[in-house]
Amino acid sequence: MKRRVVATGTFDLIHPGHITFLREARKLGDELIVIVAREKNVRHKPKPVVPEEQRRKVVEAIKYVDRAILGDEKDIFKPIMELKPDVIVLGHDQHFDENWLKEELKKRNLSCEVVRIEVKEDCPYCSSHKIIERVLEKYGGR
Repeated sequence: MKRRVVATGTFDLIHPGHITFLREARKLGDELIVIVAREKNVRHKPKPVVPEEQRRKVVEAIKYVDRAILGDEKDIFKPIMELKPDVIVLGHDQHFDENWLKEELKKRNLSCEVVRIEVKEDCPYCSSHKIIERVLEKYGGR
């Protein structure tokens, strides 16, 4: 039986940090499915620049990813309920509280491991926010 790993994120402007996260997530199982956040559900940071379907397509093209889907607009747990992963991975800087997530999974009778990937890329533009700031700095006045 395949060990299914699920990763989630906004994946707005793909950068080396995303690639490292997905590479490390893939090491935890036989299949990596990525749930790409819907624009409507992004509340903890500015709305994405790139449209959600385009973000999904780009993520799915990354060699570590077996499949990428869009999240549910009303219930973030709906895709998890359908996929029934063995592992859910969180990035080192993702806003989810691991204990809260474990409790929510338990309420839904889902028993999957929650792993926070602590490996991170050390580069000057390893965040969508930093990339946007750099673009504005370089081209904002034109």
